[in-house]
Amino acid sequence: MKREEKNEIINSLVAKLNATSNIYITDSSGLSAANTNKLRREFFKNGVEMQVIKNTFIKRAMEASDKDYSEMFPALIGNSAVLFSENMKAPALTIKAFRKKTDKPQLKAAYIDSDVFIGDNNLEALTLLKSRDELVGEIVGLLQSPAKNVLSALLSGKNTIGGLIKTLQDKNN
Repeated sequence: MKREEKNEIINSLVAKLNATSNIYITDSSGLSAANTNKLRREFFKNGVEMQVIKNTFIKRAMEASDKDYSEMFPALIGNSAVLFSENMKAPALTIKAFRKKTDKPQLKAAYIDSDVFIGDNNLEALTLLKSRDELVGEIVGLLQSPAKNVLSALLSGKNTIGGLIKTLQDKNN
């Protein structure tokens, strides 16, 4: 491979790294060709792009990108596949579902909105992450809940409250 071709691969990878905020690095070595194709199809169905790239290219692209991927460098050993996704949980959920049939792929590292997760033991935590929209929705729901409860109590007991006030007024007279 000529230097120009290598630089072209690295430059396209840098562009993807800068454009995506969720990157996973996995090891899918040991999977048969048929299982690798099934895995790629599952990723594609879930909006995840999978690329098998040499570790040196990945490292050079990470060094040239706008983000700090230095914590992920120790994970760049052996066979590596890079997963790009706009949905932070999609790669983890796809890996977890695929591993019901086999023990591969193994998670090496993940970069989620500037947070780094190293090791396969973080796969379960990545499947449970909530997006910003989900968290905002929960907070809004929690904030609305007390107000709704007070309003519904006042509306359901409007006759009772009126009667109570009238009774208290009659007692004072």
